[in-house]
Amino acid sequence: MTVTAARAATRVPVLDSAAAIAEAARLAAEIAAGAADRDAHRVLPEAELDRLSVAGLLAITVPAAYGGADVPVATLVEVVRLLSAADPNVGQVPQSHFAYVNHLRLRGSPGQQERLFAEVLGGKRFGNAQSESGTKHVREIRTTLSNVGDRRWRLDGRKFYATGALLADWIPVLAHLEADGPLHVAWVERHAPGVEVIDDWNGLGQRTTASGSVVLDGVVVEEDLITPYAATFDGPQTYGAFAQVVHAAIDAGIARAAVTDAAAFVRSRSRPYPDAGVDRAADDPLVVHAFGELELRTRAAEALLAEAARAVDAANAHLSEESVGAASLATAAARAASAHAALEAGTRLFEVAGTRAAAADLGLDRHWRNARTHTLHDPAAWKVQHLGRWAVDRTPPPNHGQL
Repeated sequence: MTVTAARAATRVPVLDSAAAIAEAARLAAEIAAGAADRDAHRVLPEAELDRLSVAGLLAITVPAAYGGADVPVATLVEVVRLLSAADPNVGQVPQSHFAYVNHLRLRGSPGQQERLFAEVLGGKRFGNAQSESGTKHVREIRTTLSNVGDRRWRLDGRKFYATGALLADWIPVLAHLEADGPLHVAWVERHAPGVEVIDDWNGLGQRTTASGSVVLDGVVVEEDLITPYAATFDGPQTYGAFAQVVHAAIDAGIARAAVTDAAAFVRSRSRPYPDAGVDRAADDPLVVHAFGELELRTRAAEALLAEAARAVDAANAHLSEESVGAASLATAAARAASAHAALEAGTRLFEVAGTRAAAADLGLDRHWRNARTHTLHDPAAWKVQHLGRWAVDRTPPPNHGQL
């Protein structure tokens, strides 16, 4: 039986925290082996994602009441970091999946939860269709749910940056109820009539996340497959921090991969600079010092990532404005630190490894390209801004989906 057939035919294993981290580490070793080749030839990681599904890694956040392991955010973040160090494309594709599992936990009715969590436990994947194809000031391009009666709605619109939609079973679509109504999530099947997913993503990095466009033309959505979204932010919430800390895990993984690959190259292939007076480039004190700085920056990002995940878990356990604010600030710090670490490691890789590392067939440039592309999701400068406002005036961070 193929991996794809197994994904469709079986209920996935329920992994506790220790098992999930061990399985992620095992699969990461397999995934890393083909990462450079997939990047070079833009081969989408469908087989790799199927392995994650069959192993049960994409079901680890399903609530225990519905048969899942309900692992803490700290576990999820470590799983994503391990996978992203192997291939950040594989780490990023299910980011939206986990975000919408979380949305379902927060805003789904018991019936919706029972139905859609069962899909996840059966190995199915959620994608996303969030970003409008245009600016927020262009009203006519809004994705809209229009009531057609008989508890059914018509979904029309166009989305881009729809990471994971091409390889998903379900696509949660962010849409307005009627033209000016509040945002809701319409849950549509990937191959439903009127749904077209276009593989038109051509970013310089994160090439294989399949972050293309989704066209929705008269898609019929039953009312029991619509969940409220705007109401998520009416009170204290960790929805934004949850999504952001998973993004930080992706960047931390990129940073660690860049340092690891650079060190392997320096040990085995770099030539020492004559002035260093050493036989190995790895013994050049300037190279060693540079690696020390990169290791320091990467370890700091990893530590802040773990702290942020624990803060989100703590806020979930005792939800309040204070606990949510603490989680958002910790996440802002992790997001900024991991972005800086990934970019610095991806850039300085060549400084420490030398000219030979720039050979195109090695694919080492993918680390910088992946870092540069993924860190554009949300400006790190705004994370620092919120931290600064807290430090100066104890101004709490805003209550939205980016914190």
